[in-house]
Amino acid sequence: MRFHAIIVLAALTGGLALAEEPKAFNPSGYPTEVQKALRYANEECTAQGGGTVSFAPDTVRRIDLTGDGRDDYVVDFHGTTCEGREAVYCGTGGCVMNILVTLPNGSVRRVFDGYVRSYEIKPRPMKAGAVRTIRFELHGGHCGGHGSPSCYKEKGITATPFEFKMP
Repeated sequence: MRFHAIIVLAALTGGLALAEEPKAFNPSGYPTEVQKALRYANEECTAQGGGTVSFAPDTVRRIDLTGDGRDDYVVDFHGTTCEGREAVYCGTGGCVMNILVTLPNGSVRRVFDGYVRSYEIKPRPMKAGAVRTIRFELHGGHCGGHGSPSCYKEKGITATPFEFKMP
């Protein structure tokens, strides 16, 4: 009985030792263009009379979207807060989102800047060099409707800038 208690205690203690605090968001580890997209949050918060900006740990997602083996970036402000101002980055159309791709020369280009309710990155097709497709949930007005229900559009991500326009 005593042996089992020691094992349980060791397991619990080990489990607590493995639990870590979520890492604080650090924008300095990203390319200049990604940092520029993040500066928008501070500039917009200040312009609207807000205070401190807090980024969610998953504000930037690093993933190869274009199929060229280089890191691309999804900057999603859904979890970003501006002290004293609730609706700086999000509204009925969703939250501000940027997609930035890395070009063959190493520079980074913004290819999308808009409001998105949510998004899903589809699995990569089986052929080499294939681009990833993102399914966007948008304000219903993008499909000729109203705010609800949402409108869904899919886009293969390349180095060519794109936007979603309301009809």
